Amino acid sequence: MAKPVIGFIGVGLMGHGMAKNIVEKGYELVVMGHRNRAPVEDLVGRGAREAASAAEIGRQCDIVHLCVTGSPQVEALIRGPDGLIASGRDGLIVIDCSTSDPVSTLKLAEELAAAGMVMVDAPLSRTPKEAEAGTLDTMVGADPQVFAAIRPVLECWAGVIVHLGPVGLGHKMKLINNFIAMGYAVLYAEALAIARKNGLSAEQFDSVIAPGRMSSGFYQTFMKWTLERDESAHRFTIANAHKDMRYLANMANASGSVNSVQSVVKNAFAAMEAAGQGERYVPMLADFIAQMNGVEVE
Repeated sequence: MAKPVIGFIGVGLMGHGMAKNIVEKGYELVVMGHRNRAPVEDLVGRGAREAASAAEIGRQCDIVHLCVTGSPQVEALIRGPDGLIASGRDGLIVIDCSTSDPVSTLKLAEELAAAGMVMVDAPLSRTPKEAEAGTLDTMVGADPQVFAAIRPVLECWAGVIVHLGPVGLGHKMKLINNFIAMGYAVLYAEALAIARKNGLSAEQFDSVIAPGRMSSGFYQTFMKWTLERDESAHRFTIANAHKDMRYLANMANASGSVNSVQSVVKNAFAAMEAAGQGERYVPMLADFIAQMNGVEVE
């Protein structure tokens, strides 16, 4: 049986590694042009083809991945005049790997179904390093038959694949996962600032937390900026963190959930983005919170 033809839109920090693993594992791959030409040209050099629009990709492919900033970009790629629905490709499976607003995801799933297409949400966990290695985590919302069909493709770029149930549950779980992660970021940043203001160094703080029960994989990458000035340890921007926390607030509001802690977490990222630092990475929140406390950071 012939392998499906795979499309990929959004070959940025995460998408390039994912797409690279798809084409290197023997799938025919079509990618859409990107403002950063380097990853597109790298993939073409590995055997991929380039298409000029989402509609063109839809016409050529059986399965299309979207890995973009968020719901506005996903909506444009699906609904736009040159979007995936406009391709008219009956049976097309659209896998949204972005961290999107579940309210939007469910609406898009209805629109795609009306066009004879299928929506899957498969947002990501881990970093560009794991994307390049093909060992990302993904949490998937899809009908069982669709999940079975796409699983071999997911296995090209994911090491841990969790099928949660119907479409929408992947994006809901991703936002909850990111709330926990960004909550840790705010907690670590504030704890560090208080420690520094009271005569403890970041190294002393780490000497107690790192070997103890309060450590975690997230803590280890978060602290690499403070301790080593390693800019690439956790390349997730403040703007993206703030966007995800806004989406979670929307989800909480829609379900009537109490989210008092989440509001505090969201506002920490809102403040840093409002200060013009939205393109900095999440571990750098430690510097921002330190400066709010009058603590000088080298």
